[in-house]
Amino acid sequence: MSEATALRSTQKVIFLNPSESPVGARKFEVTCSSCNLREICLPAGLDHDDLQRIEQVVYARRRVKRGDALFNAGDVFNSMYAIRSGFFKTSLLDGEGREQVTGFFMGGELLGMDGVGAGHYNGAAIALEDSEVCVMPFSLVEDISREVPALQRHLHAVLAREIVRDHGVMLLLGSMRAEERLAAFLLNLSKRFTRRGYSPLDFHLRMTREEIGSYLGLKLETVSRLFSKFQEDGLIEVQQKHVRIRDNAGMEQLLTTRH
Repeated sequence: MSEATALRSTQKVIFLNPSESPVGARKFEVTCSSCNLREICLPAGLDHDDLQRIEQVVYARRRVKRGDALFNAGDVFNSMYAIRSGFFKTSLLDGEGREQVTGFFMGGELLGMDGVGAGHYNGAAIALEDSEVCVMPFSLVEDISREVPALQRHLHAVLAREIVRDHGVMLLLGSMRAEERLAAFLLNLSKRFTRRGYSPLDFHLRMTREEIGSYLGLKLETVSRLFSKFQEDGLIEVQQKHVRIRDNAGMEQLLTTRH
């Protein structure tokens, strides 16, 4: 019996890397079929049998407290993680030990896929609030993907979106003015919240201004100034981390008017 088959048949909680401890992971209690993120996280159009097979991929859930790492750069890659609740940032450290934020991830999105090729995680994933993830051992993912082609296609689509996202960030940093970068960032968050059933115009930022600046390639002072400018121009209302978009069309206009 293969390791993947054994894991799937026993359905026990097994800790697959040093960063996963008995305190952080627990046997799952909610199935994929009853999860409110199913339409985002899983392939569309699954029949009952395929859904049952895919549910076997998620054998444990892990809680991650705010500020703790789900995994760190260089950790051995064993699992991918689907965010069930909460919010994460991914980041790298430069040669001088400074953090470079590379992305922000919310419920229904996958973390850890950068480890598939190299066999270790390229960067760190840090919880920006108390969060919970579904642990998906890659050996199980590979095994069940061979049985359920829809899962394999879904994972390919996720990888393709990651490539597109990376290209989008390169465009963001390479050709956009500072105000365009922040407008694009807020509009992207708005669309992602909408897909999860939340308000597209009224949301709470989990990340700090400094983390936004790191992701957008802007200084903290620039980010703070732009938030104030957007508020003065009537585009948004800001109260600490709470943002309300007042003029969605005006925000989009910033991206279509190039100077």
